[in-house]
Amino acid sequence: MKLKEISYIHSEAYASGELKHGTISLIEPGTLVIALGTYKALFDKAMSNVVEVKARGAEVLAITTESMRERMEKIADDTIAVPDIHPILQPSLGVIPLQLFAYYVALQRGCDIDKPRNLAKSVTVE
Repeated sequence: MKLKEISYIHSEAYASGELKHGTISLIEPGTLVIALGTYKALFDKAMSNVVEVKARGAEVLAITTESMRERMEKIADDTIAVPDIHPILQPSLGVIPLQLFAYYVALQRGCDIDKPRNLAKSVTVE
């Protein structure tokens, strides 16, 4: 969502298990796929999806952990590794590269990162 908000590039997030439910039909040569492979219990399923989208010509940027980096680097085009920490905290650490990616894409596009168009801060006070 942050990529959409500040760079005005259409993007969608899908759970790995949803890839074969129509989403894969959107993949064509040159499509950027950002794959998250930070949860050890589901890493092999994430890798399977990376193989599927690569076979259809996608460019894959993978975010993974240091312990799984080597396996991901064999398939993905580019890999960003975050440190291994307790599984409960892993999502919080994994989101940092995603936020930075959105920021730098918007910056490269010349977008006003601090004031995205058509968005307003809302505060609900009861």
